[in-house]
Amino acid sequence: MSTDKSKTGRYNRLYDQIKELVLPVNNPVSRMSTITALLHHKMKGYFWTGFYFLDAGELIVGPYQGPIACLKLKKNTGVCWAGINSGESVVVEDVHQFPGHIACSSLSNSEIVVPVRNSNNEVVAVLDVDSREFAMFDETDRIHLEKIVALIYM
Repeated sequence: MSTDKSKTGRYNRLYDQIKELVLPVNNPVSRMSTITALLHHKMKGYFWTGFYFLDAGELIVGPYQGPIACLKLKKNTGVCWAGINSGESVVVEDVHQFPGHIACSSLSNSEIVVPVRNSNNEVVAVLDVDSREFAMFDETDRIHLEKIVALIYM
């Protein structure tokens, strides 16, 4: 795994690249699509990378990269709903130990979920990233992914 310094450097370069690409287009889905593609292909260990939209009280898959996704997540169950319900990012070192974890892929072992807030500061979606590695995500990932998702409704 990368050291925090090299991971931070990679995130900083990626943030600048994402910002330059997404700001000219004022469309959240376009911005999410670009963020997903860049994160998935530029960050080591990202197995599944995507968004789930909060739509009429349900979490429905949005733009993603990786294996086929669960299209709809069971209400109030799993890591994504934990992020929606708390309004906070959730880092899970071992998804198999997380109560109610939804296994869209049995190959996922760790996960990070970051809430996406619209211009009214309402949680409208989450960024969900899975890894095959245990304990892949940490505070460095949380800080930088929160900064990146803030670009969606900037």
